[in-house]
Amino acid sequence: MNVVIAGGHGRIALRLSRLLAARGDTVLGVIRDPAHAGDVRAAGAGPVVCDLESAVAGAVADVVTGADAVVFAAGAGPGSGTARKDTVDRAASVLLADAAERAGVRGFVQISAMGAGAPPAPGRDEVWAAYIRAKGEAEDDLRSRDALDWLILRPGRLTDDPGTGLVALAGPPLGRGAVTRDDVAATVVALLDAPAVRHRTLDLLNGDTPIRDAVARLGQGGSGGSGADQVS
Repeated sequence: MNVVIAGGHGRIALRLSRLLAARGDTVLGVIRDPAHAGDVRAAGAGPVVCDLESAVAGAVADVVTGADAVVFAAGAGPGSGTARKDTVDRAASVLLADAAERAGVRGFVQISAMGAGAPPAPGRDEVWAAYIRAKGEAEDDLRSRDALDWLILRPGRLTDDPGTGLVALAGPPLGRGAVTRDDVAATVVALLDAPAVRHRTLDLLNGDTPIRDAVARLGQGGSGGSGADQVS
């Protein structure tokens, strides 16, 4: 498989690159900062410097041409303000989807966030509100694209604990909880290998079901873990 990962230096993206490269897949990691190229190479991916906040769709299409799938794993990150939540978490996802369509790449996995598009919980600040709004708008854009075999994955609270290999994976709402970045990356790999599981929005937490079993159940129309599966 040939996979392009936007946000290639992110903590989930680097884990995903290692997993894909270890099994022989070809991986490109799209990064903004050339200084991150060494880390991307060490993870087994080929670094491609392309700033998704300023690039045009044609240039990004050149990057993704020939890919079997693209994964949007970019994010403005902690410390960024409301403006970058929009330019990265929304606009860069839209740009990547435009580029995938131009290049004829159908597979598109978007790593989003639980609660995307919903009103923020009381007490959350304006930056969090902007983040959730941007993620929700990026999801809405993707759902409108018939040319893409899209899949939206909404992890819960992310941790750097070692992966467990056990998850709850289902259509929202799944509930509140945490999931390791290791398990998010492993779930993305399993979803890339399951073309029958597309055009869905899925919540992801650590749970009791082995990742491959959880994904297989979705392909069979089951719940894939606790919670009810929904086709979005």
